[in-house]
Amino acid sequence: MTRGKSFVTIKGTKDGLTFLLDDRCSFDELIKELTDKLSANYYKSGEEERPVYVKMDLGNRYLNEEDKAQLEAVVTEGRNMRIEHYDSGVISWEEAQLMKEHAQTTTLTRMIRSGQVVHVKGNVLLVGDINPGGLLTATGSIYVMGALKGRAHAGFEGKRDARICAAMMAPAGLQIADESLYFVDKDEAVEDHMKAAFLDEVNGSIRIERVQRLLDVAAEINKEAVS
Repeated sequence: MTRGKSFVTIKGTKDGLTFLLDDRCSFDELIKELTDKLSANYYKSGEEERPVYVKMDLGNRYLNEEDKAQLEAVVTEGRNMRIEHYDSGVISWEEAQLMKEHAQTTTLTRMIRSGQVVHVKGNVLLVGDINPGGLLTATGSIYVMGALKGRAHAGFEGKRDARICAAMMAPAGLQIADESLYFVDKDEAVEDHMKAAFLDEVNGSIRIERVQRLLDVAAEINKEAVS
């Protein structure tokens, strides 16, 4: 009996290929059909050609690392293809717990004094000051309802859209992900109220603006990135 529905749909995009993988069949059936489809000559390529980047749309299917390795072997064998990204509607329990940790906001009511280092997973709301010589780090964004006179490092594990906001911004140094901004001279330091620091991905540097301008600035950056 001939099966009518295809388990694998391959679509071309301006960035490469998207593989739409049916989430209702078995993984073995998926691998078999993918192998058959990619055996066509027009999916073969020479080493001198540019790699074709592939996005895998898994639907509501979860793949462990062993499954991904098997899938990657089928896609890349004899072809100049690279799996760039996996899109899945489901995640593992461990991933869900990690997302919960990073999404939560922890409230601290304290002073961070000189020589003290405080690290928080997720976002942090500090009701207090960061004194000179003190350091507050967070995997998410940092909100200081007081004076930021020491150092703050948001996006500690690489989250580049994290922000640092302070009621009174006068830092010795700011860092978002792996980008840093230090104020060596007092004349260079920002001393103003209700400021926000964020990463401008267009030029790869930290910008400081009024908190109220965050939405406008985000729109400007998106417009510049597209143009």
